[in-house]
Amino acid sequence: MHRPNPIGSSRALVASTPLLATSEAVRELFAESGIGCTSQRLLVGRLLFARDQHVSADRLLAMVLAAGARVSKATVYNTLNLFAEHGLVRSLKLDGDYTVFDSNTAPHHHLYDEHSGELCDVAVDEVAFSRLPQLPSGTELAGLDVVLRVRRRTPWP
Repeated sequence: MHRPNPIGSSRALVASTPLLATSEAVRELFAESGIGCTSQRLLVGRLLFARDQHVSADRLLAMVLAAGARVSKATVYNTLNLFAEHGLVRSLKLDGDYTVFDSNTAPHHHLYDEHSGELCDVAVDEVAFSRLPQLPSGTELAGLDVVLRVRRRTPWP
């Protein structure tokens, strides 16, 4: 499957590095979630929580490096997984081992373009279900995450 490089050139990345969330806001978010604050987590949080966005660990690593920090790939992966465990981000497995992290944790679904790799939010009220299967005894529905996968009907030029 074709997946374009979401990082692009380092020059373009530096110019497009998103705004940073304030350190105070991120520290407060960590405290509310029971996450210890390290300098690496703080920087990742400032980049990630500056706006609603979908990022892979590789893209976030490139953003961290473009911001001038020295952080390992393992640290970025571990930090994103920690954030997901604490409900600060949603982890979305899209294709095989391709995972993106969504900083928007409000209820919503996604539209995923298999060719471009673009992932867009879809409002909950834009998707309707007429029926769900009976849940196993003693369980309740904890959530419903929908990823609508799209591709062109005709081959790409």
